Amino acid sequence: MTIQPISLSDLLSLPHHMIDMQKGEYVFREGEVASELYVVCTGKVQLSKTTDEGRELSLRICEQGDAFGEIVPFQLACTCTVSAKMVEAGTLAVIHKQQVEERLLLDHAFALQFMQWLNLQLQRMQTKIRDLILHGKKGALYSTLIRLANSYGVQTEDGILINVPITNQELANFCGSAREVVSRLLKELKELKIISVHKGKITIHDLQFLKDEIRCEGCPIDVCNMK
Repeated sequence: MTIQPISLSDLLSLPHHMIDMQKGEYVFREGEVASELYVVCTGKVQLSKTTDEGRELSLRICEQGDAFGEIVPFQLACTCTVSAKMVEAGTLAVIHKQQVEERLLLDHAFALQFMQWLNLQLQRMQTKIRDLILHGKKGALYSTLIRLANSYGVQTEDGILINVPITNQELANFCGSAREVVSRLLKELKELKIISVHKGKITIHDLQFLKDEIRCEGCPIDVCNMK
């Protein structure tokens, strides 16, 4: 029997309530007690971590249908290791930890799906940390561009258009780097004609070059993305 990843309908079958949040509001902050799971119904949420130097490291962008939260079922208390901030106003479904635990005890299929979802989140985080540690700032940027292409890429005659505008500072946040470093690396890629930028949107002309540079391991797209 194949177990499918946990779905929006699975989570929303649990008792929950809805909250409306504005752009820039924090859903939770690093260090707070984690007691709820969230599902994005509308809007976008950014998960990030702040380094000791005060630099923001963006880890994930959650969109409609994505679940996020740092609850650990059946553990008395745990704290959030990241912060969640609305980058686009929207509505979230809020599910209390107790509701998740009760469903896990009663529904074995749901429990297997939930475990698979947790494992997928862990895989995504591990690959991002791997790229940062093993390949440095350049590798972090290249892998971020690949993930953006997998998440928002549209095939065109010129290459893969990342169909969302993104600033150099936003890219730097995903790489845990300074904007000046990312700007320099992007300039090098433009000069090599690997990418081009038009109205804030990046087109990747040679995706294989980026993959070769970081020794891409060919992770599945559901792992190698921005979500």
